[in-house]
Amino acid sequence: MKIKALFFLTFIIFSFSAFSAEHPELKAFPVAEEGMQRFVIILPHKERGEEDAFMVELIIGKEILTDGVNIYRLGNTLERHTLQGWGYSYYQATGDIPIISTMMASPEGEPKIKKLVTAAPIKIRYNSRLPIVIYVPKNYEIRYRVWEASDSFDKALEG
Repeated sequence: MKIKALFFLTFIIFSFSAFSAEHPELKAFPVAEEGMQRFVIILPHKERGEEDAFMVELIIGKEILTDGVNIYRLGNTLERHTLQGWGYSYYQATGDIPIISTMMASPEGEPKIKKLVTAAPIKIRYNSRLPIVIYVPKNYEIRYRVWEASDSFDKALEG
C-alpha cells in the first residue's frame, strides 16, 4: 500500500512539473492584473533555420451553453504588445466584449450544448527561445496549434 501511495505521489509531482510553465525569460513578464489571467506557452526547441517553417495559431475562447443552432463568436481580439525595457512581445485580449451570434429560432425543449466559442485566431512566428505570454479576462481560455509548412514548393503558372 505504501508503494502505491509513493508511486501516486511521485506521479502527481511529475505531472505538475511537466505542465507548469517554467522558462528563464518568463521572469520578465508581470503577473496578471486583477480580473485577468496569464497563459504561457513554451514551445519545443527548434534550430533557428528550422523555425521558419512553423507558425503558431493562438485562439481565445470561452466555454458557454449554446442552443446548438446558432453560430456564436467572441468579439475579442488578441493584440500584440511590447514589454517595456525588454523588447519581448506578449498578447492581450481587447476586453470582455459580449458574445455575437446569429438569431435563428431553436426548437423548443432542445437541450443546451456546452461549446467553446472563439474569436478570430491569429498566427504568429514560431520562436522556441521565448515563451508566448497571453493575458485574457478571467473565465476565458487560450488554445493553440502549431502549423508546419511542407518541404516542397509548388510552381505558379503564368497567366
